[in-house]
Amino acid sequence: MMNTPLTLRQLMERPVEYFPDKPIISRTAQGRFVYRYRDFNRRVNQLAHGLRDLGIKPGDHVAVMAWNTFRHLELYFAIPLVGGIIHMVNFRLFPEQLTYILNHAEDVALFIDDSIANLVEPLISQLPTVIQYVVMGDAYAPAIPGVMDYETLLAGQPDVFPFPDLDENSACGLCYTSATTGHPKGVHYTHRALYLHSLTLCAADVLALSERDVVMPVVPMFHANGWGLPYSATWVGATQVLPGPHPNPRDIVQLIEEEHVTVSAAVPTVWFAIEQLLTQDPSLNLKTLRAVPMGGSAVPRSFIQRMEHHWDIPITHAYGMTEATPLATYGYVKSTIAQMDESTRYDYRAKQGIPIPGMRLRVVRSDGQEVSHNGQEMGEIWLQAPWVADEYYRDARSSETFVDGWFHTGDVAAVDPEGYLRLIDRTKDLIKSGGEWISSVELENALMGHPAVAEAAVIAVPHPYWMERPLACVVLKPDVTAKITADALLSFIAPHFAKFWLPDTIVFLTEIPKTSTGKFSKVRLREQYYRGDFGPPLSNGL
Repeated sequence: MMNTPLTLRQLMERPVEYFPDKPIISRTAQGRFVYRYRDFNRRVNQLAHGLRDLGIKPGDHVAVMAWNTFRHLELYFAIPLVGGIIHMVNFRLFPEQLTYILNHAEDVALFIDDSIANLVEPLISQLPTVIQYVVMGDAYAPAIPGVMDYETLLAGQPDVFPFPDLDENSACGLCYTSATTGHPKGVHYTHRALYLHSLTLCAADVLALSERDVVMPVVPMFHANGWGLPYSATWVGATQVLPGPHPNPRDIVQLIEEEHVTVSAAVPTVWFAIEQLLTQDPSLNLKTLRAVPMGGSAVPRSFIQRMEHHWDIPITHAYGMTEATPLATYGYVKSTIAQMDESTRYDYRAKQGIPIPGMRLRVVRSDGQEVSHNGQEMGEIWLQAPWVADEYYRDARSSETFVDGWFHTGDVAAVDPEGYLRLIDRTKDLIKSGGEWISSVELENALMGHPAVAEAAVIAVPHPYWMERPLACVVLKPDVTAKITADALLSFIAPHFAKFWLPDTIVFLTEIPKTSTGKFSKVRLREQYYRGDFGPPLSNGL
């Protein structure tokens, strides 16, 4: 057999040869920008020349702080194809975290959108390895010494670049993932890993991406490779829609309607907000969507059912993480399950699905034995695949997580007889009360099944006798007019849980704090409530 290197070069060249006129659409501050794959290819080659002129060498880390735009997509390919490593930076991190990861990665250049350049300006003196800053966009008044304009970097460059032959096992991407304690941890991605992960996303029992699709990743491209969509969509020649800077729910809905988006991925909090918008404006129509993979946190069964019944939007659970490039399981419905009654089908769709092709998954008890596939016994999820990392970048914590060829995720789950994974909780989020485990995820999903609840997060708080007890933080929908009390919510969820699972306290909030990737920030909730600081006495309802 031919030993053909599996590199990102093949992903870029295919659409140019077979689908050169398919569009890539960006929402920008100036309006709608459209160009074709033939234009994309030309600009990636020009950017490669520009990177060489900047002195980028094989193995160099090049940081990118950007929204989902056509320029970000160009950097996704040009940096790896010249032998560099694109460092996708989460610009929503705190300044101290940004400084740490940029220095830890030893980035030699930093590309940044004009709308967020102000985030970098105060950090420049603390970034000794960054020798060149490049700003993307037309609205930046230079305040960074020696800053270069992105379009100037490309202007006048040749349309063809002699891309080098690369080792498929060489690193080409870098993302940092948050840690329970300590600094963020870096994960390197190889060409081979991204190639195989991209191929798997196109499988029929996963996203089944094809040239016919119109793909819009709402998930930020700095978040675990945009869940792989920018690479896979490019490879198959799909139309791409990039939502640009500061997209709000109405922007997202408008793009889906106007561009006839068929596949869109985002964290649940984005779609919770979209549901409220759809409720307020029944004229909105998102029926072109055929696949809406959702991950980052568990999606309530009731939400999946409402979105499909009311608006014909097919939500599908996806499970993964930065270390897995990121996809590990996908919640497609098996043909045998599709023949079951509707309630049973939704029971399965509320789970995290089965491992995608190429992924090996074990759920392991504390004694090292796999759990029984009975849907009840709990254990930690271990992963193994060609696109799963085997270490953190320059980080001694690797030995705690990567053991004997398996990635120990820290997530707790159960597996049913059909092989479907049911995520119970993060190890750190499980509540141990009187020696019994309580799942914060299952309580959250049940609370969000109440028609008046927009968001719910459950954390553990200390108890003098039981050690820990659950506390629920709830946000009501803005159109709720009836008085909703804590007792009413407890009565709503009580039939589904043992009595000791029920939260001792429900705190009503106007907003649940979010992480930089849009998940509920339980760390910040614990900081406020762990010592009993419940703030205003709102526990009796609003």
